[in-house]
Amino acid sequence: MADILYFVIPCYNEEEVLPETSKRLKEQLGHLVSKGLAHPDSRIVFVNDGSKDRTWELIEQLHAQDAVFSGVNLSRNRGHQNALLAGLMTVKDAADLTISMDADLQDDIAACEEMLEKYYDGADIVYGVRSRRQTDTFFKKFTAEGFYKLMNGMGANTVYNHADYRLLSRRALEGLAEFTEVNLFLRGMVPLVGFPSEIVYYERAERYAGESKYPLKKMLGFALEGITSLSTKPLQMITGLGGVVFLICIVALCYSLIRHAMGETIVGWTTTMLSIWGIGGAILLSLGVIGEYIGKIYLETKNRPRFIVEQFLDDKHGFETKKKRERGNPAVPEDTKKAPSEEISEE
Repeated sequence: MADILYFVIPCYNEEEVLPETSKRLKEQLGHLVSKGLAHPDSRIVFVNDGSKDRTWELIEQLHAQDAVFSGVNLSRNRGHQNALLAGLMTVKDAADLTISMDADLQDDIAACEEMLEKYYDGADIVYGVRSRRQTDTFFKKFTAEGFYKLMNGMGANTVYNHADYRLLSRRALEGLAEFTEVNLFLRGMVPLVGFPSEIVYYERAERYAGESKYPLKKMLGFALEGITSLSTKPLQMITGLGGVVFLICIVALCYSLIRHAMGETIVGWTTTMLSIWGIGGAILLSLGVIGEYIGKIYLETKNRPRFIVEQFLDDKHGFETKKKRERGNPAVPEDTKKAPSEEISEE
């Protein structure tokens, strides 16, 4: 018998694309079930990340029309990575494996079949990797490829040209649940889980509808989040910078003493000003990097929940979860299951 598969799709203001996404995913899931690659109890779970449009309303309608669709509604917008993790952690005890992807239909849904084949061959993690970027503009291609090179160069090891299109087995999900940090960067965290992994290459299409949720400014912030969440290399670079500046000062001092001994006048105004501005800029930059790490330590020590699940639509288990706060695993224990009309109060 095939294993139970859950598609996990984070959504933020996706009302334009959601009807087509749900249609294609349902067709693909039916195809996978017919080929014996997925269990008939498999589900498609949309995670609403505090959308301001009709996204959650559409998810509720899909769930009411067909039990194959489930929904996770977060109490407020928490960002793509938290929304994705919320979906994964909510279904990890019900699913044998999950496949996560974005709702914009840029990821090739047909690649799921090859992912599942590699899963049944023994892979716990299967990464969906873009084979090329022909649909991207030069600027988009340049910045995207630069993003991955920068990440890997700064010590945040990621799979090149891989976003969040991936398959995770239950064992991999349980391993991922052991990572409790608040500052999330799943593209770097998943490789840290380990276990056998494979890669499936696919061609990424243009966005079906709506607007991109990752403009350049947000991509730069995402890169900074990944680097400072996974690597201490920037701190090591500050140490190296301090050493270089110190050596330059020693050389400048020796040069000044030699010129003084030779009785030559040193004008020095330009050199002095450049030194002041250069060293001052280096100090401010260093303080900024250190402050970024201190800020992350501050957030981690507060141990705030990464997300709060307001409602979980899931007819398979015969209940709806409301106002369930998550710290490690948001799934509802067996003894707390209640009728659909009842609520589970927040602890």
